Amino acid sequence: MEDFLKKKDEARYDLVAPTSMGLRLAPDLRQQLSRSHHLTMQATSAESNVLSVSASLGLNTEVLTAFVKGSPISSFIKSELSGRHIGYEGPEREQGGPWGYRHQINFTESGFGVRGAQVCNDRAGEVGRTLSADDFDLDRLFGRDGVRILHLSGLIAALSPETGDFCLELVKTAKRYGTRVSFDMNYRASFWKGREKELGQIFRKLAAEADILMNFQLMDENGLPQSSALDPERPETFEKLVDDLRKTYPGAKVITTTVRKELSACENLWGAIVYSGGEWQKAPVRRIDVMDRIGGGDGFASGFLYGMLQGYDLETCLHLGWAAGAMAVTVLTDYVEPEDEDVLRRIWAGSSAVRR
Repeated sequence: MEDFLKKKDEARYDLVAPTSMGLRLAPDLRQQLSRSHHLTMQATSAESNVLSVSASLGLNTEVLTAFVKGSPISSFIKSELSGRHIGYEGPEREQGGPWGYRHQINFTESGFGVRGAQVCNDRAGEVGRTLSADDFDLDRLFGRDGVRILHLSGLIAALSPETGDFCLELVKTAKRYGTRVSFDMNYRASFWKGREKELGQIFRKLAAEADILMNFQLMDENGLPQSSALDPERPETFEKLVDDLRKTYPGAKVITTTVRKELSACENLWGAIVYSGGEWQKAPVRRIDVMDRIGGGDGFASGFLYGMLQGYDLETCLHLGWAAGAMAVTVLTDYVEPEDEDVLRRIWAGSSAVRR
């Protein structure tokens, strides 16, 4: 799909995403949050997770974010991003005292067997909620530097009125300079409470401008997203949903989503499907083992967009997305860092033999 994007020599950045960086604190040894004394700290965000495969495999990626000035947590996050080969830019906000700004905290337990995973978001005072187009030189970024794909998610768009406006301005500028837009329509009910009408309008505007729609949501008559709720054992239901989506958002060139079902915290059914230009590709649902299911969807998007940036055909992009998502749930981070592309290709092929 190389002709779908700007050429590599026409853009400094392959993949850029706005995000609110924070911390993921997870109990060691898959224990309960409420009974744990030891937590492992990671730098995280849904959008930076999507950059991870491309960054690991040598493409040029960048997050647009905000930091708390002088904070050791900001320093930790910058170091972690650099270690993952992800660039960053954005304003440094004064903390404003103990009750001022900070980075979000995402408490996560993996679950085990019949005990499902659990996530507790602590986002009060989150500095990423202040992101604005005024914080960045967007004409420099998309015009002089150049970006091949801008990736946004429903989470960053829903953080605050400011981030919603920021995402809309990013898309407007990106489209003006010929950058393709990817929109993951992930929805979190707690973010939407009391803002349904406002966020419904923002989601529809972003989706209407997107070239790539992921993990799509259809809106009901009240502006609330409806889960695609694909049954892994009836993937043909996707075709009806995509037909409706194409009528609503005719500008979307690629529409894709995962198909999953939790059998237990340690075992999932995992598949994926994509539509583009009259062509359907389906990754058959398979059973996969799970260490930590958080980040599987981000992993899929990460592998899929990497394939697109490499100019691979639709089927290969889907296979790489399926494999990256399946790989993400085998590690205790919520992002995936393959050493090389062959790792993903072997996962798709079902080969778990030792590599020597």
